[in-house]
Order: sequence, then C-alpha cells, then structure tokens
Amino acid sequence: MKTEKEKMIAGEYYLAGDSVLVKDRRKSKNLLHRLNVVEYRITKKAREILKELIPNAGANLYIEPPFFCDYGYNISCGENVYFNVNCVVLDCAKVTIGSNVFFAPGVQLYTATHPLDAELRKTLESALPITIGDDCWIGGNSVICPGITIGNGCVIGAGSVVTKDIPDNSLAVGNPAKVIRKLNV
Repeated sequence: MKTEKEKMIAGEYYLAGDSVLVKDRRKSKNLLHRLNVVEYRITKKAREILKELIPNAGANLYIEPPFFCDYGYNISCGENVYFNVNCVVLDCAKVTIGSNVFFAPGVQLYTATHPLDAELRKTLESALPITIGDDCWIGGNSVICPGITIGNGCVIGAGSVVTKDIPDNSLAVGNPAKVIRKLNV
C-alpha cells in the first residue's frame, strides 16, 4: 500500500493532513522562515538554507526573498534559475525547471488541485506536475496551473494564467494564456 506521500507525488488523491506530510511542510516552513525573515538577503547562510530546502537545484539558483513553497524537495531545476520576490511554488507534485529560467515578481506555480466533488474535497486533494523548459522567462504575477508543461525558449506575459501546455519558442499572454506568436529561434 502506498504512503500518502507516494500518492501525492504520483498525482493520486491523498490526505494532506498525513503526519509525514505535516512534518515535511513544517520543516520547509522553518527553512523558509530562516530564509525570508532571519537572512532576507542572499548570504552564505541563505545559500546553505536554499541547498537544504531545494536539494535538487543546479548551480546558481538565486531566490530573492520572500519565497514560499510547500516542501522544496519536489522542486528540481537546472543551472541559472532566478526567482524574483514573492514567488510561490506549491510543490505537492514534481516541479521541473530547466536552465536559464527567470521568474518575475509574484509568479505562482500550483501543482496542488482539489476534487470538484464537495464531499471528496473535504478530506482529499491531489497534485499534477509542472514542467518548464530551458531559457524561459515567466512574467510578473503569472499563474501556472497544475499539470502544465511550458516548452523551451518561451516567454509568458505578465499577469497570464497558463491553463494549457505552451509549445517551444512561444510568446503566450492573457487569461487564459494563449500563444500569440512564435519567437525567433
């Protein structure tokens, strides 16, 4: 039988109140408190906190506090990834970020989702992975919804809500985000 954590990562319904998941979120919140409140600047200590919070990150992960996530261990990213202030990553499922990806202020990545049925929603939730390719720029206050893949070389315009996959080398804007043109490759 799968643990609630295994169910969560697999995209199945799970109990978010499971003691292991609560413990994992508490650890993340403690690290985030140290990053967002105690350090608040990117110092040597802040880099150590980031390595513990997001162990699957390539070289040159830079996060401008404050930053928020559920677990941290479900986030993996390549080299040269930059998060500006007030970014949120609800990483109940895997969040895979390529290299040379830039997140403007207030970007939110949501893997968490909930059943449409009200009775199920009282106790269960689920999550779907998010993948962002290499060389992307995600504009300020954009929202990336559960289960989305954004291809390589994409730009997502500020304030966009991405509800469908975005193909490589696309400029997508709006709510819901729509591809308005291909970018030079």
